[in-house]
Amino acid sequence: MAASSTTAFTASLACAKPDSLIFLRRSAGGFGIRSIARPLRSQRLRRGRIRCEAATDIGVKGASNSRASSISALEQFKALGSDRYMKERSSIAVIGLSVHTAPVEMREKLAVPEALWSRAIGELCNLNHIEEAAVLSTCNRMEIYVVALSWHRGIREVMEWMSKTSGIPVSELRDHLFMLRDSDATRHLFEVAAGLDSLVLGEGQILAQVKQVVKVAQSSGGLGKNIDRLFKDAISTGKKVRTETNISSGAVSVSSAAVELALMKLPASYALSARMLLIGAGKMGKLVIKHLAAKGCKRVVVVNPSIAKVDAIREELEDIEIIYKPLTELFSSAAEADVVFTSTASETPLFLKEHVENLPPVSENFGGFRLFVDISVPRNVGSCVSDVKTARLYNVDDLKEVVEANKEDRLRKAMEAQAIITKELKSFEAWRDSLETVPTIKKLRSYAERIKSAELEKCIQKMGDDVLTKKVRRAVEDLASGIVNKLLHGPLQHLRCDGSDSRTLDETLENMHALNRMFSLDTEKAILEQKIKAKVEKVQS
Repeated sequence: MAASSTTAFTASLACAKPDSLIFLRRSAGGFGIRSIARPLRSQRLRRGRIRCEAATDIGVKGASNSRASSISALEQFKALGSDRYMKERSSIAVIGLSVHTAPVEMREKLAVPEALWSRAIGELCNLNHIEEAAVLSTCNRMEIYVVALSWHRGIREVMEWMSKTSGIPVSELRDHLFMLRDSDATRHLFEVAAGLDSLVLGEGQILAQVKQVVKVAQSSGGLGKNIDRLFKDAISTGKKVRTETNISSGAVSVSSAAVELALMKLPASYALSARMLLIGAGKMGKLVIKHLAAKGCKRVVVVNPSIAKVDAIREELEDIEIIYKPLTELFSSAAEADVVFTSTASETPLFLKEHVENLPPVSENFGGFRLFVDISVPRNVGSCVSDVKTARLYNVDDLKEVVEANKEDRLRKAMEAQAIITKELKSFEAWRDSLETVPTIKKLRSYAERIKSAELEKCIQKMGDDVLTKKVRRAVEDLASGIVNKLLHGPLQHLRCDGSDSRTLDETLENMHALNRMFSLDTEKAILEQKIKAKVEKVQS
């Protein structure tokens, strides 16, 4: 880290003023597109930047002096006290964009493949003010969840990380990002897991993706205590919402919405007889076939690099004929199709304007247009295909049209879901609040142990070696320990609670603050010093 960056970091620990940030205000219903308040000004963002210096090939630069700067930051904190930090508890935050706030072109640049989630978590946790992190990246969203030592500084670091990994300037990103903090961030993830923030209400696939975040992180040891509990509570909330509200009835995934959109665009009398082509036999592709079968389609051609996955789908879905074609027959298969679904992990488009222009025309029975329904991110069909007169192109953003039906029923189910989410949110926040008493318990016991040790030493010196046998020494030590334990029993009992009862929790927190004052435990400063010290040790290692 350069000298100027070191200066900026140490100064920021003591006295940096917060930048104005982008906040998305939530409506009473708690879901849908949220309005954006005052944006960050890029010139303020550039001033006093704090950069992640972890050496990786996702795009974050290596550091030469990060160890020295972090140690300097710790010393600065010890010297100045850092009152701003004392008033600020570590925040849970989510920074990201979704189908509601950003076009597919931007989402695909920011997308992080599942194979790189663990590495991204490591990079984020190496940022100076980030303690814990998780990445949720799907075709409809890219969201980063963090526990930030400092809200303003942590958000700034994550924004810069996103800019570096995507190549999109911060000034452009900020117009599409949403940022939520603490209870708003928690509620957002619960809504995501419940399917309230999806294009299709109650979508089941997103819950599986949230589960995958936990699975991947556990295998790499990536999630910290707060984020781990946050995601696990979100998963249980998502399950409870689906069970108790039946919110997942109807079109519940991007794949099912894609099928509904295609059938909606075809003449009703000919829709089920249209020649269906699917490119890609992964999870999304399999769901497309499943929903085509559920709608009554009897035949689908599948283009895939290998036949193994297609055979596996054949064994599971017996109500629809599945014809396999190798990738070499991509364009000849498209020439014989009326509807083309694309769902692959290809980094480059499979179809461009010149490819589609050379395909034979579609029968007037199907409107004279060949439909391309692209549910991949990055996109499999170039936007230039929209210029072909005989083609109609739809991507994941166009699926909004499908979910406009039954708004009244959707809102009713969403309101029921919000009641469940509110209850689960209170439970999570109570658990997190209950963690505040742990440092006080440790500090109070440590305080008592120091007094015990000091008084024991005095007593032993007064008694002298001539009377201090092993048996007597053990008896004196046991006496001192017994007195300490009995005196601490009452205060410690009043500091312990599981966070399930808000009244008990309030009383416990009052007791904690009272003990902090009475014994001058200075817990908040100790916690912060411990966190910064942990950052220093991480850099040193």
